[in-house]
Amino acid sequence: MSDEPLMSLTDREASWPVVSSEEVYGDEWVVAVRKDVITRPEHPEQEFARITVEHPGAVIVLAVDDDERVLCLRQYRHASGHVFVELPAGLRDAGDEPAVETAKRELQEEAEMSARSWRQLLSTYPSAGLTDEVHEIFLARNLTPASRGDFEMKHEEAEIEVFWAPVDDLIDAVLAGRVRQGPLAQAVLAYDAHRRRGTLDEA
Repeated sequence: MSDEPLMSLTDREASWPVVSSEEVYGDEWVVAVRKDVITRPEHPEQEFARITVEHPGAVIVLAVDDDERVLCLRQYRHASGHVFVELPAGLRDAGDEPAVETAKRELQEEAEMSARSWRQLLSTYPSAGLTDEVHEIFLARNLTPASRGDFEMKHEEAEIEVFWAPVDDLIDAVLAGRVRQGPLAQAVLAYDAHRRRGTLDEA
């Protein structure tokens, strides 16, 4: 164990040797499951398997109005067996579309809102040991109503409830464990950290 210089406090890309790889599951949806057999560097005799959920990534939008209220959703998630308090979000499944453009589209489609001010709050790996999914979390402000046009809400989205929650009430709910959806917790706590530091308006 060593004390790293502050400038080196950063994640770094790496790739261990892959002996074999196979697709375990894949269909017409965007998620697939891959099984790799890998080895430690310089230890080719030590083979072991790792499962990866291949995922295109997602955007999450913390939309805050002039009264310090957050635009929230209630949405059913079958895998977790909960109706979660969430933020507008969506998959990055539109090719090479920039993340912020996907975020703008998701805010309009799910919540019928647009924003004149955008900045990135965080970029996170929600479960780095299991999936290559990356969450790009944005702050949206200067909000105005915007029709979703001909976009049709389907499946779980068709039952979404949209509501507003004061920022501080949402933070209290996260810290008390009443609201547990990961990207929401990360977004609102990051917002609070910037607010306390006076850096909300920094790009």
